[in-house]
Amino acid sequence: MATAATTSSTTTITLSLSFPLDLQIQNPRFVFKPKSHQQFFNNPLLNLHTHSTPTFKISSSSHSHPSTTTPSPPSNSPYPDDPFRTGQFLTNPDLENLKLLDNFVYSEELKSGSMWVRVMKEDEMDITVALLAESFAESMLLPAGYVGVLRFLVKQYLIERRTLMPHTATLIGFYRKRVDGEEEGEEENEEVELAGTVEVCFDKRGANASLPSPIPPKDKPYICNMAVQKSLRRRGIGWHLLKASEELISQMSSSREVYLHCRMIDTAPFNMYTKADYKIVKTDSILVLLLLQRRKHLMCKKLHLLSMPSEIDLSDSDL
Repeated sequence: MATAATTSSTTTITLSLSFPLDLQIQNPRFVFKPKSHQQFFNNPLLNLHTHSTPTFKISSSSHSHPSTTTPSPPSNSPYPDDPFRTGQFLTNPDLENLKLLDNFVYSEELKSGSMWVRVMKEDEMDITVALLAESFAESMLLPAGYVGVLRFLVKQYLIERRTLMPHTATLIGFYRKRVDGEEEGEEENEEVELAGTVEVCFDKRGANASLPSPIPPKDKPYICNMAVQKSLRRRGIGWHLLKASEELISQMSSSREVYLHCRMIDTAPFNMYTKADYKIVKTDSILVLLLLQRRKHLMCKKLHLLSMPSEIDLSDSDL
């Protein structure tokens, strides 16, 4: 999937793209053998260490909702109530919102397997960086030698964005393929892989300092930096990253207007956004081509009751 590409700089990088993961940590997979279905959904998934203490549960229900958390081990953060170690002074409302982010899990059963989305943990930053950097390089047709530079820039960007939590959050999705002949409740060889990522800004304090054109309102929720692993496209991964973002926005923001960018050349993402009821608000002038940028649509959706993903046919989606 390739959702809207946008401009970047050394201080802020706004990628609205979806791309393959093809680096040294290519197609990261984690195999574990839980003793029960409940143990499978209690797995930390992925703090990327099989010995990590589980920090959440994922419901096996086909409808998504926030999960229940289990106690996490003590951290070295100067703010012990900060579950994401932002290292910033936080007000009581900020701490409550951080806990909400920590508890958030979106889960869904797909035709080919199962997927769940939650907020990125600190030790999952490198695999997220790899996915975004390689994706950005592919979208911009950059030589492979630029990937290392992009990794550095993207990591600095994510570190900076992390300090702005809970006003913004990076979500990551995981996918488990259903094995042929597998019966319900069987999880003998669970193979879980990183599926994609997306960033959500909830308010003005979480907005990027330099937003791409057409410029959206900085005090409204904004979705960007969506990337889907190439091997998992056409399974609805991008759709559920979008739905997870909208669900989290509904919990974190009083605003019901959500904005995003989509490049004019990206037909599949545009079709997905249109199916999700996003409307074009404004389109880049043709003059942006003189700046070697792709023309983009600014799209907006007014959130109402959360729609059920199963109501829309995604069988022909590239996302």
